[in-house]
Amino acid sequence: RLYQIPFGMPNCEEEAEARTLYLVGDFSAPAEFFVTLGVFSFLYSMAALVLYLRFHSLYTENTKLPFTDFCVTVCFAFFWLVAAAAWGKGLSDVKAATRPSTLISAMAVCQSPEVTCSAGTTPAMGLANISVVR
Repeated sequence: RLYQIPFGMPNCEEEAEARTLYLVGDFSAPAEFFVTLGVFSFLYSMAALVLYLRFHSLYTENTKLPFTDFCVTVCFAFFWLVAAAAWGKGLSDVKAATRPSTLISAMAVCQSPEVTCSAGTTPAMGLANISVVR
């Protein structure tokens, strides 16, 4: 929800009040889907572990239970692939929205020919990239 993040613009003119720029974009849905699926996968794996260890005889005697477990596992694997792809796209959109050149072009004060704007540092996105790979 980048639209909730205020970004203070530098005040290069003789104005008394500082301006605030709000970033554009809401990329929370892919992240929420990714995290929700991760939580449900964890809960299902804990329930399956209890079933495997505590009720092993029930699991081996019933023929429908292993097949059901297999089908649920395949569904979780498919949705995990979809969630990782959605989060990857959401992350690339966040990177594009927070790129320093994008922010500079959005600031009206930097559009003047006598003003030179430059980015201080490029944001580090290494840990965010690793979250998609996991």
